[in-house]
Amino acid sequence: MNILDYLEKEFSSFERKPFNVVDSAILSQFCMVRCEGLVPPFNPDTLNTSSSQSIGSIGLIKRLGTFFKKPEQTEMPLPAQFSNLLRAERYAEMFTGLVPDRIKATLVALAASPRFRRLGLLDYLSIFDKESNNQFAALTFVHGNKDSHNEFAYIGFRGTDTSLTGWRENFNMAYTSPVPAQAQALHYLETVAGHLPKRLYVGGHSKGGNLALYAALKANPEIQSRIETVFAHDAPGFKEGAITPDEWKRLEGKINRTIPQESIVGMLMNCPVTAHVVQAQEHGFDQHSIFNWDVSLEASNFVYAGTLSDSSQFFNEVFSEWLARYSDEQAAQIVDALFKAIEVSGISNASELFFGGIKTIPLLTKAAQNLDNESGTVLRSALGSLAAIAANHAGANVSKNMQEFGRGVSENLQDASRNVQEFFSSKFSRE
Repeated sequence: MNILDYLEKEFSSFERKPFNVVDSAILSQFCMVRCEGLVPPFNPDTLNTSSSQSIGSIGLIKRLGTFFKKPEQTEMPLPAQFSNLLRAERYAEMFTGLVPDRIKATLVALAASPRFRRLGLLDYLSIFDKESNNQFAALTFVHGNKDSHNEFAYIGFRGTDTSLTGWRENFNMAYTSPVPAQAQALHYLETVAGHLPKRLYVGGHSKGGNLALYAALKANPEIQSRIETVFAHDAPGFKEGAITPDEWKRLEGKINRTIPQESIVGMLMNCPVTAHVVQAQEHGFDQHSIFNWDVSLEASNFVYAGTLSDSSQFFNEVFSEWLARYSDEQAAQIVDALFKAIEVSGISNASELFFGGIKTIPLLTKAAQNLDNESGTVLRSALGSLAAIAANHAGANVSKNMQEFGRGVSENLQDASRNVQEFFSSKFSRE
């Protein structure tokens, strides 16, 4: 079963079954929903970050109505619930990411689920700035009431949408820290935490998982002490030196990192936290979608595979060696040249880039030829270096496999020889 099956079949409350990694994965996918005008927006001017009061339940929030007042408004709206977002007239632009139809199905399932439908949704923030290469969105989910003794908040960060701006920011992480979205994530967490329940979960998928990690690792100690778990679902790591060993140590034991068997994105850059390898359907980049991860309803958990595939390990080895060859300045030049080529190619969004099939490579190859001399030289050199490293690793793997094959053949021949010798020995001894 997958996360949609889990939503249809898991009826237990959070009091009966505590918040878990599958719950986080589901909410991380909901963060791909555009909630403008449907969820109370993030507004730091109205948030008393020094407040210790909780807004965990709808009933409690009603008693704190004045807490949400803006100077120009008489009253802020109450936190939304998933059912408030079932607005067909908004569907055309509401769902983002590489699998928008599944995000839509997630919204419907959340609104119907007895486990999730009473969550409060608030503090929605979305930023898109092409000039600064910034694509960011965050949303807070709140559970509980004053009588439940199980209040908590989940602070979720959106992964990358299909915009080239968002993907450019992802690539910028290889040589810049913090990128604008990381800085914004830290600001968001430290701002909203002041009015949320004491118990906090933080999480996201892909880039969203990276933002969750960055915000939690850089947050002030008081907020860190309230964090139960940080969930990073197939999230890239960080450039060398972006996070210090001491910062990692402060959240030791609180980070839950999950990657699929054939992970690509989740193996990029540096993350010292051991990952839980999830059994997944489909292959390659399609495993990046959490909708293809296997879920156990009985265990309220993912189904784990134990080890990464050979292809994932190969990808990690190749890209790690390739990135290590370049300084931050050189990496910036390569990324700039790559996105110039993408722009020249006519590719307008990430869906065309990743799911364009056999058309994509010829498009980019032709585009690289049409770049200015400097950009073209940089890109061709970098891609040539990548191809050489990949060929070298592939050759090593072939050599290793041939050696293993040779040893197998040799052992089989030896076994056959021993069997023949034993046969004749026994025959002649009887005679």
